[in-house]
Amino acid sequence: MIYSKAGLVLIAVNPYKDVQIYGEEFVTSYRQKATDIPHVFATADTAYNEMMNDQVSQSIIISGESGAGKTETAKMAMRYLAVLGGGNGRIGRKILETHCILEAFGNAKTSKNDNSSRFGKLTEIHFTEMGKISGAEIQTFLLEKSRVVQLAAGERSYHIFYQLCAGAPPTLREKLNLKMASEYNYLIQSDSLVINGVDDAKKFLKLVEALDIVQMCKEEQEQAFAMIAAVLWLGNISFQSIGNEHYVEASADEALTSAARLMGCTPNELNQALSTHRVQAGKDSFAKKLTLQQAIDSRDALAKFIYASLFDWLVEQINKSLGVHKKYIGRSISILDIYGFESFKKNSFEQFCINYANERLQQHFNRHLFKLEQEEYGLDGIDWTKVDFGDNQECLDLFEKKPLGIFSLLDEESNFPNSTDFTLANKLKQHLHSSSYFKGDRGRAFGVRHFAGEVLYDTNGFLEKNRDSLNSELVQLLSSCNSQLPRLFARKRINRSLKPTISSDTPKQSVGTNFKGQLFKLMHQLENTKPHFIRCIKPNCKQLPDTYEEELVLQQLRYCGILEVVKISRAGYPTRMTHLEFAERYGFLLLETNASQDPLSISVAVLKQFNVLPDMYRVGYTKLYLRTGQIGALEDRRKQVLQGVIQVQKYFRGHRARRLFHELNKGAKTIQSFVCGENIRRKYAIEANRCSSFASHLLDEQLASVIYLQSVIRGWLARRDFNNMPNLKQLNRESVKSRRKVGRKISEAKVFATLDTDMPHEQQIQVVPSVMAELQRKVLKAEAILGQKEQENATLREQLQQYEARWLEYEAKMKSMEDMWQKQMASLQTSLATARKSLAADSNAGQRRGDVVSPRYYDSEDNVSMGSRTPVGNMPDVVGGRENGSLNAVGNLLKEFEQRRQTFDDDAKSLAEIRMAQPTSNVNTDDEFRRLKRRFETWKKEYKLRLKETKARLHKRGYESDKTRRKWWEKLGSRS
Repeated sequence: MIYSKAGLVLIAVNPYKDVQIYGEEFVTSYRQKATDIPHVFATADTAYNEMMNDQVSQSIIISGESGAGKTETAKMAMRYLAVLGGGNGRIGRKILETHCILEAFGNAKTSKNDNSSRFGKLTEIHFTEMGKISGAEIQTFLLEKSRVVQLAAGERSYHIFYQLCAGAPPTLREKLNLKMASEYNYLIQSDSLVINGVDDAKKFLKLVEALDIVQMCKEEQEQAFAMIAAVLWLGNISFQSIGNEHYVEASADEALTSAARLMGCTPNELNQALSTHRVQAGKDSFAKKLTLQQAIDSRDALAKFIYASLFDWLVEQINKSLGVHKKYIGRSISILDIYGFESFKKNSFEQFCINYANERLQQHFNRHLFKLEQEEYGLDGIDWTKVDFGDNQECLDLFEKKPLGIFSLLDEESNFPNSTDFTLANKLKQHLHSSSYFKGDRGRAFGVRHFAGEVLYDTNGFLEKNRDSLNSELVQLLSSCNSQLPRLFARKRINRSLKPTISSDTPKQSVGTNFKGQLFKLMHQLENTKPHFIRCIKPNCKQLPDTYEEELVLQQLRYCGILEVVKISRAGYPTRMTHLEFAERYGFLLLETNASQDPLSISVAVLKQFNVLPDMYRVGYTKLYLRTGQIGALEDRRKQVLQGVIQVQKYFRGHRARRLFHELNKGAKTIQSFVCGENIRRKYAIEANRCSSFASHLLDEQLASVIYLQSVIRGWLARRDFNNMPNLKQLNRESVKSRRKVGRKISEAKVFATLDTDMPHEQQIQVVPSVMAELQRKVLKAEAILGQKEQENATLREQLQQYEARWLEYEAKMKSMEDMWQKQMASLQTSLATARKSLAADSNAGQRRGDVVSPRYYDSEDNVSMGSRTPVGNMPDVVGGRENGSLNAVGNLLKEFEQRRQTFDDDAKSLAEIRMAQPTSNVNTDDEFRRLKRRFETWKKEYKLRLKETKARLHKRGYESDKTRRKWWEKLGSRS
């Protein structure tokens, strides 16, 4: 059934069977409003639409017993919202993948559920004004840390332990030194290492993929897995006795070494932190050894702290990834998936807190579906007969009342140093026996009558879990580790302990009080939203598919208040709207409207027009109340009218848009014509300017080309005439001879003129003018060639003058280089002479001192001890040999200096001679001079360095000789 006011949906969920009612076709069906039967998708769709229409944040509260399917229902609701708010977008996929991560680290197998959430979770999804997901935030409540170190029969620890051991790749397995799950003490406390139908290795691969999707880098993933492996290895640490006392220390085995390496500390440091406790006595402190049980408790406390801190760190990293693009505008949908009501054979502190949280949620449920519902009828003047319901306020007072509530008494007993779980049970029985919801039992047990039934709690471990204490040595150990995460965990622990309290006498806040504060904050947050409730009903206790136990289902319907909700839903008016809202939403459906009518009159007129029976609605002071199903006809008619209006608007807007388009198109074409004309005119002006400048430039180029062509032709003619000058001279000589012959022939012709009177006169003198023209042409050509040769000679004379000037510059450079070399040679000769004089003076001084000291000389202390004496004549082999060697070194340096100087002088002179002999080869000679200069500079540096080393050796040897003589003289004086 569905109750639209408070959003109650009753779902008979069978979590043990894959029911095909959550596929894509159902998502599409509820998105298109084709189906309105009770469903998780229907509740999510209602919450989304009300958020967008009313601009009010919504909440979906999922409750039920452990194993009823709350986690799967929350997944389906988030999946539908992800589709509505962003399709398969990146942020939507991130939100969906957080389930895989949080289930791996926060869910475990219990006797009632193979995937039981051992923590509470509130996922707040934020939306933009357009209804798209902009971000999300996850809040968690009270992780069950004791499951890390203690398991009941048939249960498993958190899934991540088994997934890591089964699915870690070889490289990661080797890096973490991972073993099989059956080799860790924390995991083998129960005989249940696997879950039927679940592949832990594949789950691990999906977990890694989910971590990649939420943008957690590989380095952070490896750090998280290292902390998981460290917790497992901590459980394998064993302790051995010390001496005859009961004190223990950790065994130096593989477990201690592996745990220390993964945490980033040394085995000795970990051993000291687990087996000792520092006690403060005034200003002094001393280390106290722990007993076996104390050491085990210290180890387990460290393991629980590391795992709980890792879980909180993971939630922080997920929130950072989900909140990158979050822009909160007051539109959100919160989905609460919190642990269900639990009742085991042995119920401890965790079940106590879980059932208290369910009492709080039941109170919230009762308030919205019973109290506020019926109070609203009375305040708005609706005739209503109240429906009785079970109120659990007295049970909540048993938990929360001060100073005699269970949490207050628990905190009071936790602050006493000598208190025990037995004293806690007695105190509860002493102060709470008068309450009808409390039941005292024998020993350390007590019972509480919850809304879902009576539960018997065992106080064993209540005080320790409520204190959640951790030795300062363990915190100091974590803060000094090399790994990043342990230091972060320790810093957060220290910051929490240093937070200022209300007064100096206020004790440290306990786990129970902190959890109670978190629940109050959660309830306040939910009160600011419009709630939608989903009750999950557990079909059977045997975890079987297609099996419904009628008694179990009926029991859940009764203690959850579902039967009372059905009564209110049948007799009440779940649909309610203010008169103004109703008039604004449905007033336009009236066939005849009157603007002067008030909203109440409009509302009543709409109901009469659609023939709504008077029994189907009630008119209140401020609101209009309708029974279930009456609003559907109005909504259908409203949709039809709106669709018709939309059709008319569509055609009208289309016509207006087309007309506007044509006008804009016409105007655009007019503007384009003007713009195109202006552009063409500008391009024409640019082209005209460019062509005119190009024409003038082309004319200049053509003129230059013509001149160049004329010069080439004239040059060719001049060269041809010059080459033909010898032929012209020969022709001149031949012409002279021919003229002479012609004279003779003319005279002869006169004789024979009478014989040949028919020959014309022009043919007789035609040869002479052609010869003269050829001669003149050849003379001009010769003169042109002569002028060209004179220009070439002038150019050669200028080049010769330049070469002579360069040669004078090179001669000056050679002279300066020779002067510089001469000066450097002189300075080197002076240094050599000084060295020889100083060496000679040192040798003479040594001889004089040797003559004065003694005629005898000892080689060494060894010779003196053996009683053997060495004559003075043998000393030159030691000292004199060194002096002769030094003199030889100086002589060799002098010889090398003379040889090098002669070599450089000869090379310089030979280069100068080459320069004089071949002045045109100045470039090659200049390079040779540079190479000679570099060789000289290199040799000069090496020579100065060797000369300096020789001087140093000479001074050193002179000093050693003096020292040797002094030693010899002192020894000789002591013996005498």
